[in-house]
Formats: sequence, C-alpha cells, structure tokens
Amino acid sequence: METFNLNLNAYIDSWMGPRDSRVRGWLLLDNYPPTFALTVMYLLVVWMGPKYMKNRPPVSCRGLLVVYNFAITLLSLYMFYELVTAVWQGGYSFYCQDTHSAGETDHKIIRVLWWYYFSKLIEFMDTFFFILRKNNHQITLLHIYHHASMLNIWWFVMNWVPCGHSYFGAMLNSFIHVLMYSYYGLSAIPAMRPYLWWKKYITQGQLIQFVITMAQTSCAVVWPCSFPMGWLYFQISYMVTMIFFFSNFYVKTYKGHGGSLKKDYQNGSVATTKNGHMNGVGPTDSKNYRKSRAD
Repeated sequence: METFNLNLNAYIDSWMGPRDSRVRGWLLLDNYPPTFALTVMYLLVVWMGPKYMKNRPPVSCRGLLVVYNFAITLLSLYMFYELVTAVWQGGYSFYCQDTHSAGETDHKIIRVLWWYYFSKLIEFMDTFFFILRKNNHQITLLHIYHHASMLNIWWFVMNWVPCGHSYFGAMLNSFIHVLMYSYYGLSAIPAMRPYLWWKKYITQGQLIQFVITMAQTSCAVVWPCSFPMGWLYFQISYMVTMIFFFSNFYVKTYKGHGGSLKKDYQNGSVATTKNGHMNGVGPTDSKNYRKSRAD
C-alpha cells in the first residue's frame, strides 16, 4: 500500500506540479487514496444501502437529525466568520489573491479551509440519513454528484492552492450552509415546521452563490495575479455545472408545481418533490411536511 501511495503521489505531482508544503502532514492530505477510497465507499453505500433497507422498516433519526444539522450549522458559521475576519484583517483582494503574499493570514485561511474540506466528508451523512429513512427519491444525480465531487476537489485545492483566491467560494458556501442546515435542523422539530416558509429562497441563494462565485473567479482571469490560471478555469467550469443542476431542480420544484407548493405553504406544510434532497423529515414523520432539498 505504501508503494502504491508513493507511485500515485509521484504521478499526481508530475501532472499537477509541486504541492504546497504548508499542509504537509495534515490529516488526510498527504496521500490521495484515503480521500478516493472514502468516496468509493460512499458510492457503494449509495448503491447498496437502499437494497439493504428495501425490506426493512425506515429508521427514525429525528433526534440525531436535530443534533447533526445544528452541528453543521455551527461549523459553517465558524468557517464563515473566520474567513470573513481573516480576509478583512489580511487585506485580501476581491479581484485576485495569490497564495503566498499575506503571511499569517494565509496560514489562518489554510487552517479554516482544511475544516471546509473535512466538512465535505461529514456531509456524506446527508445521504446516509436518506437511506436509513428510506427517502430514496431524494438521492438524485445532483445530490450524488455534488457530495462525491466536493470532497475530491477540495483535496486537490488543499494540496495546491489552500489559500489566496480559493477562499471566496468556501466563504460564500459556508454562509449558505448556515441558512440551509439551520432550516433542516428546525424542520426536524415538528412544532417548528408550520413556520418554515423560506426553503424556496435557500435554493435561490444557492444559485446566486454559484453566479457570484463564478463572477469573482472570472475577475482573477481578467485581472490576473500569480494565482494559477488553470484552477480558475476549473472553478468556472464547475460553477457552470452547479448552475445547470440547481436551475433544473429549481424550475421543476418551484415553477412546475408552483400552485400546489403555494397551497401547501398556506396550509402550514411543505410538499414532496422528486429532485434535490432533504434531511429534516422522512417516511416515519408526517408526510405533509416532507420537502426536497438541493445542495
């Protein structure tokens, strides 16, 4: 296994260039196989989990969901606050920021972005909750693509561009996750569900997030610094795929069924859709409160 890791690392390094030495020795970052293996295991659970649960009753995870969602909310709030304060105090540029020009600020951002990378592993739990509660219709292509890709993308980001212009997308996404996971934490509490009316606007916020991130990344292409140009093009391309998938979800969920959704909200409940995903309620809860989520 050690020989395999060394050979794979040598191949990746020959293709990507030298790594950032500031993250050497950090958990999960020295070798790519652990991150890849965790992703493969995630995909195997996605494939085999629903088969395992097919003839078994759904598991009610209500209490665990409340704890999980609010834990992710607090982690996201921490990351957002730390990134905003570091960028402000360190004088980071909105238009383009390289990875070796801000001293201690760079180190602080690297530490926060490692937590952002690690949070993508924690968020695999979203899918596992769907499987346990037999919400298989929520495990969509959008859901799997987003969760499986982000962990791997951020392994590469942390090894080659762990600060500088990389901060913006993580900062904005952390803010959206504060809104989103707090919503789903509250939705797991039955008494709170009649007051949860803003799910539609979370999806709008996600779409706006992708557009703003793509625009901010494009600034570094137009007004370049020493931040690697290939990473900028990749980020823009990935944002295009996110906009496509989330727009499709939004149109099918809120435009195609606008009338029924409006009626459901007026009745103090939310409807079920076949796209995106959610982790607040499931088959073991009242079906009047089931709602899809796209992230």
